[in-house]
Amino acid sequence: MALHAALERQHSHERADTRFVDELSLAGEVRVDVAVLNGAFSGYEIKSAQDTLRRLPKQVEVYSKILDHMTLVVADKHLAHALPLLPEWWGVMTAAISPDEGLVLTQLREAQHNPGIDSSFLATLLWREELLDALEQRGIDRGVRSKPRHVLMTRLVEHLDVDQMRVLVREQLKVRVNWRESAA
Repeated sequence: MALHAALERQHSHERADTRFVDELSLAGEVRVDVAVLNGAFSGYEIKSAQDTLRRLPKQVEVYSKILDHMTLVVADKHLAHALPLLPEWWGVMTAAISPDEGLVLTQLREAQHNPGIDSSFLATLLWREELLDALEQRGIDRGVRSKPRHVLMTRLVEHLDVDQMRVLVREQLKVRVNWRESAA
């Protein structure tokens, strides 16, 4: 995939600390096509010429609550319709087929830092055991160990600011194994 190759080149200097995850479920509502986890939590959503933009508004809503940086990789035919749906901090790349070069990706707008991350949405990415571990490590697990997952998430969000949650979630996702198993 051309996007993967471009991302691998872009992140080659931090490769040891970078994890790529395809089709990462976010908040149980949407899946980002490619997530890149390193010193930031970045996402890439692909809209090919065969896709529609029907789901993009919901994707924009959820991605904008979770990801540090977000880039839409879009076929030229969707560009004019997609741009008004995107926050200004989102990056934009076009994907076009060239007879000589195959798929060509062109950066139109560099992704900026997301100003609207929501700790509650970040917490939804952690599995129950991960939430318990995080609470235990901070000594704030008393009285909630046997409670439902949403109670654990609420406790963690009450005790960590958004930057602490960003680091916790990003680092946990980088070391997670068994991605496709549900541990909620």
